Order: sequence, then C-alpha cells, then structure tokens
Amino acid sequence: MQHYTSVLDILGDKWTLVVVRDFFRNKHRYGEFLASPEGIPTNILADRLKRLEAVGIIKRELYQDNPPRAQYFLTSRGAELAPVLRALVKWGVQYLPSVTLPEKYSPPEIRD
Repeated sequence: MQHYTSVLDILGDKWTLVVVRDFFRNKHRYGEFLASPEGIPTNILADRLKRLEAVGIIKRELYQDNPPRAQYFLTSRGAELAPVLRALVKWGVQYLPSVTLPEKYSPPEIRD
C-alpha cells in the first residue's frame, strides 16, 4: 500500500497530470506550460516542476545563463509514464462516456 500512496502523493493531483501530459505534447519551457488551456497558476507550476525533478521524472537544463532560463525534459523514468496516461485516457473514454469536456481539454494521442 505504501507504493500506491507514494505514487498518488507525486502524481495524484490535477496539475501534476496536466504538466506530465504537456511533456508528451513536446512542451519544455516554463512559458509553454503556462500557455496550456487549463491555466495553471505560476506558483503551482513552479512547485510541480520542482517535485517532478526531485523524484527523477524530469530533468532541468539551463539554455541561457544570464538571466538563467531553463527547459525541462522527461527522463527515461518519466517517459515510462506514457502507457499509464494512455490507460487513464482509455479508461475515461470507456467508463465516463457521458462526461464531455470542451475540445480544448481533450487529450491528444500520447506518444512515446
């Protein structure tokens, strides 16, 4: 049970899943994540990026020194979340068909 709760502590909130999903949409920079239609608040985005980096799901790389600017990439551990996200989307389509979201929220195909 401990592993289950640990996973949920890291990935079990709306905003973390939105950020992880956006990595599979080839977003890598802070501003790209902010531009997502869900409108993640800046303080929450900064927190989620730090959490994901701390557990090895993403890595941070500076692309500019002055002022410092970073971009983020999935690690191999993070890339292994692709089938998990696909399974969640598939489950939602199958068992929550009456829930309709505006098109801007519909998930794209998640690529490996």
